[in-house]
Amino acid sequence: MKVTIRADSVEIDGYVNAIERNSKPLWSRVGQFVERICKGAFASALSRNNNVRIMLNHSKDLGGQQDGNLELTEDAIGLRFHTVIRDKDVINDARNGNLVGCSFGFYDRDVEKNIDPDTGLPLRKVRDLDLEEVSILNRDCEPAYDGTLVMVRADGDKPQMRAEIFADDVELVNETEGESPKQDTADDPIEDANQRNEEPEQTKESDGDNTIDYSKYENMISEMKGD
Repeated sequence: MKVTIRADSVEIDGYVNAIERNSKPLWSRVGQFVERICKGAFASALSRNNNVRIMLNHSKDLGGQQDGNLELTEDAIGLRFHTVIRDKDVINDARNGNLVGCSFGFYDRDVEKNIDPDTGLPLRKVRDLDLEEVSILNRDCEPAYDGTLVMVRADGDKPQMRAEIFADDVELVNETEGESPKQDTADDPIEDANQRNEEPEQTKESDGDNTIDYSKYENMISEMKGD
């Protein structure tokens, strides 16, 4: 994932969720299960909804497709997004290393239920869904995580939510003060995978922007898929 911090905006390009790979165990009201978003599910959802919203922590609206600041596509890896956020809270979170992940809110449309042969847990293969919003998460949401994934299954008409941490060990540069605060590394299973990759590069562009390269997390997605 690549994040560019400017004086009045944050530009983010990366993946919200990978397709065709099983999640880590998730919890519902009836116990644990694993889940897989199937190829084409996000593309189908995007064909029906051309105004998916971009939010902070599933609560603060930051724009959307029809506002011109969010692009969403499904490719061979998963749901890819590109967004430009001008919200001061998000800019400050990026500068201070407080952005920790992405999430998406959805409703089931077509789900195949099986048993996962590797874990023996119920397996939900989501073949189609209705995508309502994607969220940028800051550390205010971190206590909700179970390992590297969080699942919130709400009652009634509220959408389900899935999230992943992507920025557990990232060094950010505060362009206004010239400081380089190191973001604390959480005690998380993803830490070992992070340590096997090179540290993200920081490049200073000619126009004064600071760019943080999160591309190593795309490699991690490929590893988890077994590519």
